Amino acid sequence: MCQVPTILDGDFTLFESHAILIYLSCKYPGVASHWYPSDLVERAKVHSVLDWHHANLRLGVIVNNVMLPLNCIPSNPKAAEEAEKTLEKALTVLETFWLKDGPFLVGRSQPSIADLNLVSEVMELELLSEELHDRILSPYKKVLQWVEDTKSATAPHFEEIHGVLFKKRKEIRELMVAKFGKTE
Repeated sequence: MCQVPTILDGDFTLFESHAILIYLSCKYPGVASHWYPSDLVERAKVHSVLDWHHANLRLGVIVNNVMLPLNCIPSNPKAAEEAEKTLEKALTVLETFWLKDGPFLVGRSQPSIADLNLVSEVMELELLSEELHDRILSPYKKVLQWVEDTKSATAPHFEEIHGVLFKKRKEIRELMVAKFGKTE
């Protein structure tokens, strides 16, 4: 299917991040149950976040503010504005619904595979200029705290996994300044 991510486990090939994390959580008995709960209700809550994620937390803001300019393609201001509104709506739902009852998604006291998937998407906002990143995320205190809590709960792996992102952030910001004389 030419999809990333993909895993190959013996003869078995699987793509799609949610499916991969569910598979790995079930295959290895040593995986802590908080990642993918065995309780049907708790598991259903994790699935509801994962399904919501597919349709709601996509970052058109990155396309319009990073990818297009870096490829010398003019960004459509109306599309950029709409992408930002869509993201703000998703961040509001994340803040007021998914994080309303606890430090992790769906009121959990420990992270699940849903936290891993959604935090990775939110971390992509690091590619924005510092000013735009802060303007978009600063109103969402629970989201920012959740990112920090997820970072702490998965340390030292969080920094290791996102190391490429942090490196690219620096390169992109420098390139934007070189190309356009500004970071935004």
